[in-house]
Amino acid sequence: MLLRTDRIFLRAPEPTDLDFLYLFENDPALWPVSMSVAPLSKDVLRQYLENAVSDIYSARQLRLMVCLRPDETVIGTIDLFDFDPLHLRAGVGIAIAPPFRGQGYAFQALQLLVSYARQVLHLHQVYCSVALGNEKSLRLFQGHGFVQVGIRKDWLRVAAGWEDVVELQKIL
Repeated sequence: MLLRTDRIFLRAPEPTDLDFLYLFENDPALWPVSMSVAPLSKDVLRQYLENAVSDIYSARQLRLMVCLRPDETVIGTIDLFDFDPLHLRAGVGIAIAPPFRGQGYAFQALQLLVSYARQVLHLHQVYCSVALGNEKSLRLFQGHGFVQVGIRKDWLRVAAGWEDVVELQKIL
């Protein structure tokens, strides 16, 4: 299967993911990278799961759950968003739950998603925006061949003031 390694696999969201998504989406530590500013109700997330379209061509986005093998524990999400079928590009976002960070799961998930984007969707490029202070994410994307193409000054409002964002892209 294309979306599988010996340690993880990626799959479409299921109704059983409601509790995980509720905790994950309502974690204020993730809000700056997800552009959220308020908690989401279980009802809103339930509706999302019921109406989620896995066809990237109609939804213009694709969310996949990052799961451990063999027990299928959900440990995070990885997304293609702002899909542009004319110019064959999409943004990439990834978030791994804190207990599972630093173990190489994000690296493998990104590797699977980039391969899927190239081989199945035939994308020409993928891109992402990473806060300058998020060194782990910068290393993750640069380790996959994403190249810095710019910096957005004072792009994110943070507790200490403003933070720059690094724009990265990878030609596939």
